[in-house]
Amino acid sequence: MILTGQQIAKEYDLGRIDIRPFNQTHLSPNSYDFRLGPVIKRYKNYILDCKKDNPTIELPFPVSGLVLEPGWIYLGHTMEIMGSDYYVPIIRGRSSTARLGLFIHVTADIIDIGSHNQWTLQLHAVQPVRIYPDMLIGQVTFWRPEGSIELYSGKYQGSMGPWGSQIHRDFYIDDNKKEA
Repeated sequence: MILTGQQIAKEYDLGRIDIRPFNQTHLSPNSYDFRLGPVIKRYKNYILDCKKDNPTIELPFPVSGLVLEPGWIYLGHTMEIMGSDYYVPIIRGRSSTARLGLFIHVTADIIDIGSHNQWTLQLHAVQPVRIYPDMLIGQVTFWRPEGSIELYSGKYQGSMGPWGSQIHRDFYIDDNKKEA
């Protein structure tokens, strides 16, 4: 069951939803609009390897905005620190950004219960698009879980700013085998 905007505000007041800073004007009928943080990164290499740490470079935000080019995944982050120990947050782009061909969270839209941080956004532009820090870029909805709750305590917990993939930490390579 999805929470309405009014219920998100009530749950925020009760401390069951964490949004810092919270702005009442960002409430929609069934979501909360969040802003783009000031740091954007891009992977240094075009070819990415799941078994290796893929280095990133930070891109400066010119006053005129930053143009995202197709063919790259850019890592941004929410300005707000968000999370909940009671509800499942799901993030999506706002229709206004989607109409510009900007994906703000390519596939991993479900945020684990108990994850409280600035969430990393995987930005992908269908065509060149200029973005700005502090712009309203996405929305979060909160869903009531069914069953017992186990709080997230994984590798991205407490992250601030954009984080690159940590999938390489999931591989366990047998020392007796040679890597190709």
